[in-house]
Amino acid sequence: MVAGSETSVLSTADRAQRIAHEVILIAAAIVLYFGVRGVIATRVDVAYRNAEHVIALERSAGVFVEPKLQAAVTAHGWIANSVSYIYIYGHWPVLLTTLLWLLIRHRDAYRTFRNAMLMSGGLGLVIFAVFPVAPPRFLPAYGFVDTVTQQTEAYRVLQPPAFVNQYAAVPSLHFGWNLLMGIAVAGLAGHPILRLFGWLMPVLMLAAIVLTANHYLFDGLVGGVIALLSLLAVSRLGSAGRRLGQGRRAARARALGPAGQAPREVWWR
Repeated sequence: MVAGSETSVLSTADRAQRIAHEVILIAAAIVLYFGVRGVIATRVDVAYRNAEHVIALERSAGVFVEPKLQAAVTAHGWIANSVSYIYIYGHWPVLLTTLLWLLIRHRDAYRTFRNAMLMSGGLGLVIFAVFPVAPPRFLPAYGFVDTVTQQTEAYRVLQPPAFVNQYAAVPSLHFGWNLLMGIAVAGLAGHPILRLFGWLMPVLMLAAIVLTANHYLFDGLVGGVIALLSLLAVSRLGSAGRRLGQGRRAARARALGPAGQAPREVWWR
């Protein structure tokens, strides 16, 4: 009885230690991500020129509808305020809560989605450096309005300007990471309401990043593609690693023989 109690205490302590380790890892990754992103040298003229290229690309594809959509939203203050709050509080609070849930309830899936976030974040930093883009809110001539700044200052508090590269619109990992968490919740949650939330969350965030003039549709597309490719790559690598581990264990079991001991060497042959 005492031994069982001690085992339970050790198990709880070990679990708490693993959770603390992962929390420190994620916190360090977030600080590093925003630190590197904030110090990436950006030529402002290049960022504005690239923004014009993105707009021209969307126009050629017939999808440059962001100004019209935002005008329709800003005509109704409560809608503009709602999408601003989705943009703010539907991101980091949702990401961190989902990661904690995965860590506690779905350990293997947690590793997969954590690594997909880290991989896509690294790719995003490379793109920020080589292809800076001014966000729509910096281009009022097209009719864009920075609804987040006008409606609330909470986002600027959550992400102080010193830690944010203002010209890193492409890709939108604001959407890409929410897409990853949405896939996790929709696929693993037991309650249908939670699964519905997993399906709706990325859609709402895509709408929010566009309607608040923080990103173009192009940014969301690139962010989503990078997130999905990272998830695919991590899943493939994980599957290959598991197959390799199983092969090694099988080979070791064969070498030990049916009795679980290494076969004796026969010297008289």
